[in-house]
Amino acid sequence: MSIKKYLADHWIVISMAAGWLILMTGLLAVFQVNSRLIRILVIVFCMMAGTVLLWDLFRKKRFFDELKQNLSHMDQKYLVLETLSEPEFYEGTLFWQVLYECNKSMCEAVNDYRISVDDFKNYIEMWIHEMKLPIAGLELMIHNSEEESAEKYREQLRRMDQYADQVLYYVRSEHMENDFILKQVALKQVITKVALKYREDLLLHDIDFRMEVSDCCVLTDGKWLEFILGQIVWNSIKYRSEERASYVLFSTEEKDDRIVLNLYDNGIGIPSGDLKSVFKKSFTGENGRKYAKSTGMGLYIVKRLCDSLGHRVDIQSEQGKYTNVQIIFAKNDHFLNITKV
Repeated sequence: MSIKKYLADHWIVISMAAGWLILMTGLLAVFQVNSRLIRILVIVFCMMAGTVLLWDLFRKKRFFDELKQNLSHMDQKYLVLETLSEPEFYEGTLFWQVLYECNKSMCEAVNDYRISVDDFKNYIEMWIHEMKLPIAGLELMIHNSEEESAEKYREQLRRMDQYADQVLYYVRSEHMENDFILKQVALKQVITKVALKYREDLLLHDIDFRMEVSDCCVLTDGKWLEFILGQIVWNSIKYRSEERASYVLFSTEEKDDRIVLNLYDNGIGIPSGDLKSVFKKSFTGENGRKYAKSTGMGLYIVKRLCDSLGHRVDIQSEQGKYTNVQIIFAKNDHFLNITKV
């Protein structure tokens, strides 16, 4: 709270007090009151007026400075009222009561919104699980079919299943701390599961799957890591090169404080101008518009999940040559520090 602005706001009161002081001294002089007594009365009046003004200033300043300071240190600023006690001056009490009613109304609205969002997320999760049943049934029917076009139908069903998983994990990612279990997981085991899940797409497009992974374990959640790697492999399949034999290579690098998992493919690569934005929500880029219909959500979800798990994700690429996605795991229990490396 600015003292200068406070005095400027009270200039009318100060001017009126000065006017009354001048009038009072004039009347005393007219009645021939002793000049020494007049000076004493003027000094006493100024001291009393100044004391009252300063007392009012500092009690208000204390309240509003505390309000401003608490507000600057809070993430959820609408809860600032909980850090303050009701002020002693009348205007402050009115202000505090208005804030209380506004805060109460907003908290109720936020609570209703959260309930609505949670209900919607639960419905989406249930809907996705229900949708997977007919997808699995159709896959079984196509598997038993002898039609030449059966493989094309199967590919489209796998795409549907992939996008359903993407939606499911996106919905869960906002509160994934309630669903993941951190423990030592063998990278080879997770990568093998990913290879088995995407084996038909890899075989269909004649993509060689290679693995040069050491027998190492990382601190993570196996289910979520499997989804993360699956999203990257799916991108490698979508953005493969038609001009040369394609391959996907998993490899590891062990360092003193971390393990780096590389997922390298010799696909069409990513334009240099798009690299800085590939992890942004709904960013499709040049490849997404030119080569495949893309939602721009895959790598965004990968980045979001890696941040929540305490892993770092990075990407290097050269257009027309390769793409290399790196996932970096810490070797110690303080896994969240990896995001600061």
